Amino acid sequence: MSEPTNQELIVKASSVIRSRKNGDYLIGDVGCALLTSAGNIYLGVCIDTSSSMGFCAEHNAIGAMITGGESKIKKIVAVRKDENNIAHVIPPCGRCREFIYQIDNDNINAEVILEDKNVKLRELLPYLR
Repeated sequence: MSEPTNQELIVKASSVIRSRKNGDYLIGDVGCALLTSAGNIYLGVCIDTSSSMGFCAEHNAIGAMITGGESKIKKIVAVRKDENNIAHVIPPCGRCREFIYQIDNDNINAEVILEDKNVKLRELLPYLR
């Protein structure tokens, strides 16, 4: 089986977005897909709540990966859909960048899919090493 393309990972991340509001909170409006070094794909969505109790889609996908017994990320992408239901790739926030690295130091070489290119996590955390 061949490795999924960036576009296939974007479609998978988009497939889990089922945005809804609960009062002031927005739930499930960002989706994430990650490919592990073993070739498995894990998905997650964000949950935005107050008092820092929520988490990003990347955290959710990484939790699923850890539950599956893995820790090494080969590629990762997060997407948000606009009002026309069109998916747009968004970069991981600083907290997610650090989280990806702290899960496994080898993830410094994970490919982060951006709108127009892929970059290694190390390029988004330039002063780490």
